[in-house]
Amino acid sequence: MPALLSVPAAVPLLLHPPIAPWLQREAGGCRLSLLSEREQFDSVYLRSQPDNEEQLIPMHYAGRCAELHRWEAFLPWDGGNALTLYAFKVLADGTQYWMAADGAHEHLPPEDRHFRIHPSQQPPAWVRDQVFYQIFPDRFYQGRPAADRAGQALPGQAGRVVVQPEWPQQQAPVDADNAANSFYGGDLPGVTAKLDYLQKDLGISAVYLNPIFASGSNHKYDSDDYTEVDEHLGGNAALEELSGALHQRGMRLLLDGVVNHTGVNHRWFKEAKASPDSPYRSFYLFDAQGYHFGWKGFDSLPVLNFATQGVQDAVYAAPDSVLRRWLQAPYNIDGWRLDVIHMLGEGSGATNNSFYLKEFRQAIKAENAEAYVLGEHFSEATRWLQGEQEDGAMNYYGFAHPVRAWLAGQDVAYQPIKLATKTFSAWLDRAQACIPFDNQLAQLNLLDSHDTTRFFTLLNEDTAAMKLAATLLFSRPGTPCIYYGDEIGLAGGPDPDCRRPFIWDREQWNQPLFAHYQALIRLRQSRGEWRHGAVQTLFAEGDCIAYARHSDWEASLILVNRGTAPVSLHLPVWQLPVPVKQWQAAWGHEFSLSDGHLQLDLAAQSSAVLLSV
Repeated sequence: MPALLSVPAAVPLLLHPPIAPWLQREAGGCRLSLLSEREQFDSVYLRSQPDNEEQLIPMHYAGRCAELHRWEAFLPWDGGNALTLYAFKVLADGTQYWMAADGAHEHLPPEDRHFRIHPSQQPPAWVRDQVFYQIFPDRFYQGRPAADRAGQALPGQAGRVVVQPEWPQQQAPVDADNAANSFYGGDLPGVTAKLDYLQKDLGISAVYLNPIFASGSNHKYDSDDYTEVDEHLGGNAALEELSGALHQRGMRLLLDGVVNHTGVNHRWFKEAKASPDSPYRSFYLFDAQGYHFGWKGFDSLPVLNFATQGVQDAVYAAPDSVLRRWLQAPYNIDGWRLDVIHMLGEGSGATNNSFYLKEFRQAIKAENAEAYVLGEHFSEATRWLQGEQEDGAMNYYGFAHPVRAWLAGQDVAYQPIKLATKTFSAWLDRAQACIPFDNQLAQLNLLDSHDTTRFFTLLNEDTAAMKLAATLLFSRPGTPCIYYGDEIGLAGGPDPDCRRPFIWDREQWNQPLFAHYQALIRLRQSRGEWRHGAVQTLFAEGDCIAYARHSDWEASLILVNRGTAPVSLHLPVWQLPVPVKQWQAAWGHEFSLSDGHLQLDLAAQSSAVLLSV
């Protein structure tokens, strides 16, 4: 006769929102709380590893937290490591349960899943409050009078004819044969002229500009002179005016720092190439025949060698270095986006990369302690986001890639992928778990950029699907960034077609999409939990994901259905550690609430937002 199998005990709900009041910094350490729906356990421990040796700190019962129970303990800073790591261990039911940053475990989780906190290094608090807007200056708006533009010679790359297409009245593909040498005439005065649109019409609070320094290309990732804003864009005076106008409005400005390489027309390189005896020869890498090493094999982008003291001084160490001078008056920029920063280093590779990133950070923070240090990484950026290098990264790996896979069915290489919702949710959780939550809130979340196909195009210009992507963009942990024109339905294929000029005729805008962006930005600005709160997944099955963003006193529920059929969701809102007595739907959805569960019918390819009141 077969043995009878008993039903295993239900795995208890365990929660640790890594924000106050469940994580409170104090002198010498932090006070931490673990939450559960169960009141009785055999033992509850806070697990840490000071000086690389395991320590189990007993946690004491600290009373109720909404419908949950709370245990508390004090965790001293780990004096032997830059980061303090911790997890929670619970003994009950003849077994053990663990809680780490990526969720529940049945055994000791690996250290890369542990919660982590840096005792002193934190991103600037202002970053998480922003809505960023990325602008490719040549394609946004022509601000200077036509007569001024006509009297100025356009830049151009050696051997390439300058192309000046007319600003299109409707969407038109960019000429791929003249990708870098086509100039539509957008400029910095054009950005200044459209600040009312950005701030008042849309709700933008921070502008990120693609490179603006002197260069023969329209993209300007091949810098000719780090001390001069390209005259084609208005020169240094135009940057000073833009920065002043932004700051007068309470807005922020982020510049693109391309210091891994220069262009071949940069004075340093021209002198280095002209003579082996040039003091700039060591700035670059030459072989015996005088051939230089270019970024990813592109001869037009000679790589800088950071083993040279002269490069260090010119880029970050000297008072007038590239990364310092533009943080100073009269420009007063608020931070740097550092291009291909993971590839920077000594010689022809990324040797000592982390050393130079720490040096960059120290130099930037010495000029402005509140400056934002943002890195570009197409792949996982975990190792650069542990507190001592970058404040945040362009969050391709932890946001753009999973969202692309879940909604567009493509990976970063534009190859097909079928991603289950549970896997999508786990990807988001895993990427978030590997870095301190303060840094997660400073991640620059994005759907697309100047380097990628427009997300709207990946979705075959499906407005309903694009609305879902935007809902995720504004409601997930991290700082949202809109690539110019996404909000009006601007299309575009791979680079350079993703850099089409903005269409200013509002009759041609995708008005439903634009209204959705406006609504999401208003929510982002008005709801503190969207900017500062923890995230808690309540459902991730089939084609639907539902999660909460919450503080200790307010909460939002975000529900997204990518499927082609309506669904009925039954969500356990009692699991939230927030005493919510009443909910209201942001967009008119009907719902019911009974016995701690919220019932809502969600239409096909739609999202819903419910707010605590």
